Amino acid sequence: MTRRDLLRALGALGVMGAFPLPGLAASKGGAPFSVESLPPLEGELTLYLGRGEGGLYEDVINAIRDRNPDLSLQVRRGPTVALANTIVAEAEAGARQADLFWAVDSGSLGLVSEAGLATPVPESIGSGLRDGFQYNNWVPISGRIRTLPFNTERLSRDNIPEDIMALPETGLSVGWAPAYGSFQSFVTAMRLLEGEKATREWLRGMKARARQYAGEFGVVMGVSRGEVDLGLANHYYTLRLLSGQPEAPVDLAMTRDDAGSLLNASGAMALTERPLAMDFIRYLLTTEVQSYLAREAYEIPMVNGVALPEGLPSGDRIQPPELELTRLADMRPTLDLIRDAGVL
Repeated sequence: MTRRDLLRALGALGVMGAFPLPGLAASKGGAPFSVESLPPLEGELTLYLGRGEGGLYEDVINAIRDRNPDLSLQVRRGPTVALANTIVAEAEAGARQADLFWAVDSGSLGLVSEAGLATPVPESIGSGLRDGFQYNNWVPISGRIRTLPFNTERLSRDNIPEDIMALPETGLSVGWAPAYGSFQSFVTAMRLLEGEKATREWLRGMKARARQYAGEFGVVMGVSRGEVDLGLANHYYTLRLLSGQPEAPVDLAMTRDDAGSLLNASGAMALTERPLAMDFIRYLLTTEVQSYLAREAYEIPMVNGVALPEGLPSGDRIQPPELELTRLADMRPTLDLIRDAGVL
């Protein structure tokens, strides 16, 4: 689905079949809905948008603008964590500017929520989301799973442990992007699940055999070129590579029930009680937008009745840990750990 298709779809219903997975169960209430069921957006809004996803979020925003000519939408862009800190700082200074925050990770949303700046989510929105992804102060828009992309010419899936904590003992070369927000959320999850001592030892053990990349698409490219045996990256980078290079020697392995299989989410929150802000979020949850993000960004839709992205590992391989995603907001100890291990 191209941007032109998205614009066309914002006037037509396109429900896709649902695929239930462990950890990705559909809720019993709430069917997917089309933009046709939503009121027009009229008035002024300021959106703080976390960078990411190769401009695809921008396509969604522009399509919503085109459908709603009476919406005056100002967009401020930046790294998600930086924008979260800006929202808190502006509130503390009595100069709140943002009406909406669309973040690429749940930790940043948790940071703003903990500051008491988010507007409660109406039950009518939460009922349509997948089970386990209903939150009081923010709405998940799309999901991403931590994976281990590996070079199929150098490894088979049997060579890769299903326990992320065992990875340093394998002797395999690994690509990672420690300055990347998704990696830091992954380490935060490890710290919460395994403890600081074990996480520090893991980081130090990994450092000796890890090659650093600027971002996680670079990690997957490095794996495909044989620069490293495997990598640490969100699932969609591998699926995007394979969509353009189906013969690339890359496949996905997954750990089970630990930080290595963390299911994180991008999400949006309203920072004003004006109904217009929550109505904008409803557009992000329509079948049209959710289907577009699944097809083009290979992200996991968060609403019922929309298909998972093509190429996602089968359900029995997806076993994420049970972890309240907003706890990922506690990043400072994580950064201290990463620096103490000499990784940053």
